Amino acid sequence: MFEIFIAVAMLGGLALAFGLVLAAASKVFYVETDPRLDALNECLPGANCGGCGYPGCGAYAEAVLNGEAPIGKCASGGNECAQAMSAIMGVKAEAVARKVALVKCSGQKTYDETGLQVGGAKVKGIYEGFKDCLAASRVGGKGPLSCQYGCLGYGSCTKVCKYDAIHVVDGVAKVDVEKCVGCGACASACPRSLITFVEYGTDVIIACNSNAKGAVTARSCTVGCIGCGLCKKICPQEAITVEKGLAKIDYSKCVSCGLCATVCPKHLIADAKIRNDKDPVPAPNKV
Repeated sequence: MFEIFIAVAMLGGLALAFGLVLAAASKVFYVETDPRLDALNECLPGANCGGCGYPGCGAYAEAVLNGEAPIGKCASGGNECAQAMSAIMGVKAEAVARKVALVKCSGQKTYDETGLQVGGAKVKGIYEGFKDCLAASRVGGKGPLSCQYGCLGYGSCTKVCKYDAIHVVDGVAKVDVEKCVGCGACASACPRSLITFVEYGTDVIIACNSNAKGAVTARSCTVGCIGCGLCKKICPQEAITVEKGLAKIDYSKCVSCGLCATVCPKHLIADAKIRNDKDPVPAPNKV
């Protein structure tokens, strides 16, 4: 019994000694933290989406505190987050415009009553491999689509979206702009670099990514841009250019007049002010 008492006493003494050493060490090696770091972290949404270019919200907050990153890079937090962080850091921040993802492909597949494909991106083969866009893009011929620039539709982008803002519809990824926060995770996951970002509420869009010659694009997709230049010619603001067979909009010049949408022979250019999903669109030629 006496031996047990001695053992317990020794263990207690060791515990006390180690406790005193740790307490002393904590005082000697204590590093004072800037209280602004906790405040900055509280401003951030905690999504850790990586859209700011840092591995997580904590890393971004620390970079802002150290002057290594600008305020306003948190897409998930948006303008409210940017203004709150600016107040903490004692600086004035410009208003941050909300950005949402845009999938640069309009090749949704449509079929007639017999099951024959009559519109969208033409399929040249059947892919039966792993349901992943990167895997599909690496098979012979760069995937099952005739268009080497179009959406493969296997949902790599949907798997990484933490906001349930992107889904594959009729073979093409579509963005729910009301849910999208512009974090960029989907863009990083797309092997064809199809996803870009536009300001929330943008009316006129050209959702195509093909740099093939017009004749090649026309054979591959019924709604692909053929680089005809009609949109460029009619634009009164000179906001549209045609580069490598693809029309592009300079939104710093665009006033959303919608004239380009009225002359596009492929009905590719969408104008939210004059066209919606219920509007009739001329039936495409069979592919």
